[in-house]
Amino acid sequence: MSDAALQSADAPAQAADLFSKFDGLIAEREALLSTGVRDPFAIVMDKVLSPTEAIIQGKPTILLGTYNYMGMTFDPDVIAAGKKALDEFGSGTTGSRVLNGTYQTHKECEDALKEFYGTEHAMVFSTGYQANLGMISTLAGKGDYIILDADSHASIYDGCWLGNAEIVRFRHNSVEDLDKRLGRLPKEAGKLVVLEGVYSMLGDIAPLPEMVAVAKKHGAMILCDEAHGMGFFGEHGRGVYEQMGVEKDIDFVVGTFSKSVGTVGGFCVSNHPKFEVLRLVCRPYVFTASLPPSVVATAATSIRKLMHAADKREHLWKNSRRLHKGLRDLGFKLGTEEAQSAIIAVILPDQEQAVGMWATLLELGLYVNMARPPATPAGTFLLRCSLCAEHRDEQVGQIIEMFAKAGRAVGCIA
Repeated sequence: MSDAALQSADAPAQAADLFSKFDGLIAEREALLSTGVRDPFAIVMDKVLSPTEAIIQGKPTILLGTYNYMGMTFDPDVIAAGKKALDEFGSGTTGSRVLNGTYQTHKECEDALKEFYGTEHAMVFSTGYQANLGMISTLAGKGDYIILDADSHASIYDGCWLGNAEIVRFRHNSVEDLDKRLGRLPKEAGKLVVLEGVYSMLGDIAPLPEMVAVAKKHGAMILCDEAHGMGFFGEHGRGVYEQMGVEKDIDFVVGTFSKSVGTVGGFCVSNHPKFEVLRLVCRPYVFTASLPPSVVATAATSIRKLMHAADKREHLWKNSRRLHKGLRDLGFKLGTEEAQSAIIAVILPDQEQAVGMWATLLELGLYVNMARPPATPAGTFLLRCSLCAEHRDEQVGQIIEMFAKAGRAVGCIA
């Protein structure tokens, strides 16, 4: 063998760049930012003044993209509960719930959830993402089937992939397709149908009565994610499943504290008699540190106040219907024909117009969320508006005016 060949054989192999799969996205982002537009996914809140107002780059800005549906983040009782727990229990638990990480505040939070939902069991996770990750991956194992809506949240998909169950998708909100796909599965197999009360991209709600009936016909258990429904749907604010009268037929309800509750964390509530065993077998619950006591104290206080928030719910619905009608009358294409939730999606034809609208609105003093694939279906670009019960009537009027100015400036409306 020649000296050159020997040197070549001894030379280390060139390492593959694990980031190369992102090159297309990197180039797209660089091209976007080269136009001078602000990065829609890197906004910094300099100061938050209230549930509906912030300072962004030194400018007063109305917040319309925070999921703070019930405006609980600045509630005086909620803040006081957090401060008290911080003084009494310190800044964190430094441990898992199954070891040293369960404080009295965690039990009080789970008690508040059981009272709010009228269930026998409640289990608090460190995030809403982990609640779906843990529940879905633990409930359905090898030989079982998970049947989920094609537009399900990323945490639901990730919960499917973490477990060993077979995954079956059905067309978004299609009762017929759900029935057909369930009918093809082995009758004796374990089946978990995963639904969402409100789908977060378009703000549309699921036809839960029909879907629940189909799932029960095929012997499936049902998990319903009420992350975007808790607080303002139903007589007690439990979610879409309460409003549609299927409470007795839902086996598991998953939710989050990061929306209507106004803090961070996740949970599952249920009446299943064997539910408590999940605390020993659910990996995202067992193998992560528990929430700081100040966080669960704020959550418990917020949840108890949401039990008596009928006036807030009514005002939020008024805001949603008014904004939906205002944007529709201006000529914008919206995700739903009527206001179905506190989320209103403004659909744009391409990324250029979506970014242009987003940037112009921010310049006018309005923050909304811009969403694009893969968070949205392929080819769908939208601005997602999340209304709050604390938005004042005059703010909703200002928001409509800002959309009119931005839409005409960018050429989205006449």
